[in-house]
Amino acid sequence: MWLHVLVFILTFLFMEFMAWFSHKYIMHGFLWSLHADHHKKDHDSWFERNDAFFIIYAVISIGFFLLWQYQILEIGLTIGIGIFAYGVAYFIVHDIFIHQRFKLFKNANNVYSRAVRRGHKMHHKHIGKENGECFGMLMVPFKYFKK
Repeated sequence: MWLHVLVFILTFLFMEFMAWFSHKYIMHGFLWSLHADHHKKDHDSWFERNDAFFIIYAVISIGFFLLWQYQILEIGLTIGIGIFAYGVAYFIVHDIFIHQRFKLFKNANNVYSRAVRRGHKMHHKHIGKENGECFGMLMVPFKYFKK
């Protein structure tokens, strides 16, 4: 059981690295065409092409569930749940808290929430794919905690 708890925690933490890596090198790289609409203020729809990245990570998570179900990887379920849990946290922080796709958590005003919003605001300051900063989500650079 402790192995599964450890694997879940490590998977969740690894997903923060994957969010940073894929955001910096994939979303702002060769798949900019899917991510570009997220940096525009006006959208034609509530959905963005950028939402495809949720589907990509959901498929990866489901893949680990299947590896477990077919007894190929014993900790596949734990890894799949870790990826899923990070996806839920990312959705709550990024889509609900920061971008207010649902009008919840509007009054959150603690040190961490201000740092997350500040870091993401600095990221969106850059409209194009170049010169970006603050590509992570849950772990915010210390400089955004100041002020």
